[in-house]
Parts: sequence; C-alpha cells; structure tokens
Amino acid sequence: MSETQKLTRPVVDLVQKNDEFRKVLRAGDKTQLLLMAIPEGGEIGGEIHNGYDQLLYFVAGTAIAKIGDVETTIADGDASIVPSGVFHNFRNTGSGMLKLFTTYSPPEHAPGTEHATKAEADQ
Repeated sequence: MSETQKLTRPVVDLVQKNDEFRKVLRAGDKTQLLLMAIPEGGEIGGEIHNGYDQLLYFVAGTAIAKIGDVETTIADGDASIVPSGVFHNFRNTGSGMLKLFTTYSPPEHAPGTEHATKAEADQ
C-alpha cells in the first residue's frame, strides 16, 4: 500500500461502521483523527482542552452541542469547532448512535487508543 493510500481513508464509511466510543484512526506529530460512537442518551462528557483546538464532524444522528455558553442542535453533516480553553459537551438526543469523527491539533490520545464505552474512556 502506498503512503498516499495509508493517509487517504473512506472516513465516512469507517465512522458508519464504528461502534466504539473512541477509536484513534491516525495520530501524527501535529494532529490526530479519531472515530466516535455515542449511544442513545449518552454524551461525550463536559470537558475543556487547553493547548489545542478540536473539530468534530457529525456523520449520523442528532445531538445538542454545548460550546461555551451556547447550545445548538446538531444533525448529519454538521461540524463544530471547539477552540482551546472552551468548555464543551455533545449529548446524543436521537434514536440510535451518534456517529462522528474528530481531529485534535496537536494530538490528545495515544496512537491505537480504543475505548468501547464512555465509562472505559473515563477510567
């Protein structure tokens, strides 16, 4: 497989097939790409990232995004940008899994990180 093929992936297809809460797809020195699946009624969990920004792209499902003091409804095809130092949380409000991919710049999770559930991720 060429280096280009390793770096170009069918990310929407991979997101749709993913059932892990968090799965690192690629981690480089400056950014990383991971897949997420949030169960009905579940949430990513309120957090603040200091020193890096996060981009979230929603592939399937609906959610309420809270970024800072603002709450917004999220649907398929939406993207959210979370600047460094801003509180945020995303809660699945739909039926079925909320599926998304996200990037961190610089990376937040070690290469190969996989968490089947939020409880496992919180440990």
